[in-house]
Amino acid sequence: MGSKVFVSGVGMIPFAKPGASAPYDEMGSIAARAALDDAGIGYDDVQQAYCGYVYGDSTSGQKALYKVGMTGIPVFNVNNNCSTGSTALFLARQAVESGAADCVLVLGFEQMSPGALASVFTDRPSPFDPFDEVTDRLVGMPGIPLALRYFGGAGLAHMEKYGTPLEAFAKVRAKASRHAVNNPLALFRKEVSTEDVMNAPTIWPGVMTRLMACPPTCGAAAAVLVSEAFARKHKLRADVVIAGQAMTTDRPGTFDSNDMMRVVGYDMSRAAAQQVYEQTGIGPQDLDVVELHDCFAHNELITYEALGLCPEGGADKFITEGGNTYGGTVVTNPSGGLLSKGHPLGATGLAQCYELTHQLRGSADARQVAGARTALQHNLGLGGACVVTMYQSV
Repeated sequence: MGSKVFVSGVGMIPFAKPGASAPYDEMGSIAARAALDDAGIGYDDVQQAYCGYVYGDSTSGQKALYKVGMTGIPVFNVNNNCSTGSTALFLARQAVESGAADCVLVLGFEQMSPGALASVFTDRPSPFDPFDEVTDRLVGMPGIPLALRYFGGAGLAHMEKYGTPLEAFAKVRAKASRHAVNNPLALFRKEVSTEDVMNAPTIWPGVMTRLMACPPTCGAAAAVLVSEAFARKHKLRADVVIAGQAMTTDRPGTFDSNDMMRVVGYDMSRAAAQQVYEQTGIGPQDLDVVELHDCFAHNELITYEALGLCPEGGADKFITEGGNTYGGTVVTNPSGGLLSKGHPLGATGLAQCYELTHQLRGSADARQVAGARTALQHNLGLGGACVVTMYQSV
């Protein structure tokens, strides 16, 4: 076992719609400074930095961090689709745990364009080609943007397999809005009802309405990870520890199982969660709070089962009984999640870290989960990668 890894500081800026934010380098530098200030250290104390973003030129990480300081440290630029932020966190945690560094800054940012996600490089093979081939065969719907038909297809598969009603996804979205009301950093803070979600414009008849999809978003978030020795030497806070972490990628079942839930990463999520439960000796029944990757309401519902928060096929019951919110079994996405908080791809994993760190510190204000001591983070990127992280208060 290497050094314990503590989250000593976190920072985040309010998420915004495309066109309404500062440029990526300004957003990133503000979030980085906020994390450093929260930790009580300067940029000169940082030994390595990992910067995550999806839509940007090479070395955009340096562009953002040079506004904070130019100390000559290694700066790594990370892109792993929607799991980019947590991938950067994974690499930073490895650096500290192994002893390669004692103080590492992790930064995620994204300056997005309006509209659905689309390929940027159209003159070469797309990493989504095999995903499209399976999706074309299983669900068709070529006229729908790729992310919508992936996750809508997965939701449809759950509906057909378990009899899950469309209203279950609407309840997930309504829950997200209730939580986001108390998050001043969230993009959408207006509460919507289940009926509002059901009556929103239809994207895919019988499968998805517009409110069931997260919006394109701009934003940034950051964290400072330190070793136990560094925290002790510099008298930094060491009250939140990364107790376990795992990253998984696709296996053959993604493409040959004929199951859209597996196409969008169900197996990756389940395997990563199981690895973390085994590492820590902590099971899903022990969790107080979870931030999971709800890019669509459909994926939140599926992920309940992948993480073991409820039995397979039991998500509708779990939702109907309020197991996913305050007063229930485990509070999921108290931040409002991607559905309400927003989803700036490179920043999402660090925004989840920000939320859970405050939950375990007891400083989440009106969002606070009473007595929270154990938290799980789930961040998924198609293509694909999934990172699951367990945090505990110390």
